[in-house]
Amino acid sequence: MKGALPNGHIEPVAGGLQNVVGSLPGRLPAVVLAAHYDTKDTPDGFVGANDGAGGSALVIEAARALRRLPQRNARQVRFVLFDGEEAPKGCGDFLRCGIRGSRAYAAAHATRLKALVLADFVANRDLRLRRDLGSDAKLWSRFRDAATRAGVGAIVSSSAQGTVEDDHTPFMERGVPAIDLIDFDFPQWHTLQDRPNVLSRASLDAAGEAVVELMRELRRQ
Repeated sequence: MKGALPNGHIEPVAGGLQNVVGSLPGRLPAVVLAAHYDTKDTPDGFVGANDGAGGSALVIEAARALRRLPQRNARQVRFVLFDGEEAPKGCGDFLRCGIRGSRAYAAAHATRLKALVLADFVANRDLRLRRDLGSDAKLWSRFRDAATRAGVGAIVSSSAQGTVEDDHTPFMERGVPAIDLIDFDFPQWHTLQDRPNVLSRASLDAAGEAVVELMRELRRQ
């Protein structure tokens, strides 16, 4: 995957995990577009077409789009595919055992970051993204406006959902404004039915258009 990101490389994480990181040059503090690429470890296996692959695909394609845009005096953009988002077998405490890759990246880099956008469940059919109460309200408002400018405002709901603990959480805890793009009304979550046939190219494309527009705005500031 590192070859799919500009300036792609691996950042090791304790426990044998690996974050895949890329970047576009620019001013600091940087803005981050992230997802997680691992999937749930279950006895019967797990596919994770939306819960893992969908967000990773968005990050990779957004990186391709953003690297073609003018970069003069732009803010640095970092692309991070986190490992270890899912809690391993035998641990039911997600905050203690999960989000290992994002926790490590936040600890190492938070002081040089301006904002983070996390793409999680973004490829399911009938995509409707609601702000979770653990996401930054002002950054979410900017995402909603960006989606409208990109002509895909229908994917963003005006309602909110409860607090979602996800890879954005360690950044919010360290004072970095962050949002989680996650449609938790995804019935195939953590099941063997999370396969490509339940996803939507239109949803993934719309989410990507909104994210690229937001990142373009954040880079200019």
